[in-house]
Amino acid sequence: MKLAAAAYQMDFLETWDAYVAKLTAWVEDAAGQGADLLVFPEYGSMELATLAGRATSGDLEASLHAVAERIPAVDALHAELAKRHGVHILAASAPVFDDAIGPRPVNRARFFAPSGAMGHQDKQIMTRFEREDWDVVGGGPLHLFETALGRIGVLICYDSEYPLLARAMSEADLILVPSCTEAEHGYHRVRIGAMARALEQQCVTVMSSTVGDCDWSYAVDTNCGMGGVFGPPDTGFPASGVLAQGRLNQPGWTIAELDLDAVARVRKDGVVLNRTHWDEQAGRDGPAVLRSLS
Repeated sequence: MKLAAAAYQMDFLETWDAYVAKLTAWVEDAAGQGADLLVFPEYGSMELATLAGRATSGDLEASLHAVAERIPAVDALHAELAKRHGVHILAASAPVFDDAIGPRPVNRARFFAPSGAMGHQDKQIMTRFEREDWDVVGGGPLHLFETALGRIGVLICYDSEYPLLARAMSEADLILVPSCTEAEHGYHRVRIGAMARALEQQCVTVMSSTVGDCDWSYAVDTNCGMGGVFGPPDTGFPASGVLAQGRLNQPGWTIAELDLDAVARVRKDGVVLNRTHWDEQAGRDGPAVLRSLS
């Protein structure tokens, strides 16, 4: 299969039709390169707030509601494009108000199959900005999606920095990591997390990023990153673990080819077997005994 990880530049949109044209062009570009799975980034949907005007897009609370109101139409568009091009699409995550969770929004990525099936994954652990400034909250539980491409999980940005979340989806062949990071430090935190999760669970992780400046938003005003696809640095994979990576802050798709048999082989007979040996930590993972060497 071919995997496509986006480095996505958000724009000030004058009309809904402009968004439709933009998303359609992105999907057509990836599908034209043979991609089977397209991964858009965390909060790439915030550009939808500009449809309500600059004052709304620049207001933290108002922008959450403006984007959330557009999500049903956005999801219908993604579903149609997935079906038309025969691809799986992880849409850019968005603030969603879900009465089943509470009065505050969650950060939700929606996942579309060409069959018309749809699922979603909520972010689990909020960053300081999300919890202190935006009051976005942790959402529903982790899911593992059984698809025609294999078993797929999603860890949204900061979630990829927590190994036990990835362990909860240890049966995943692919873990998708949509991200939105302001500075290069943040980009590398998520990249290191994505690579570590690929090492520990002996799977492939696909990281997408927002890129560029957005002077119309306080929330996503500056963005740094690039697309990347990572595997365990072991048998059947590159020595670095990097299957493909883009160029920092350059919009576009990063494409990687993957034979899922490589995941099965490294899990069965890799030089190391991190995933198999994971449980040997139990009983050894309590607080370290403090010894004085003075």
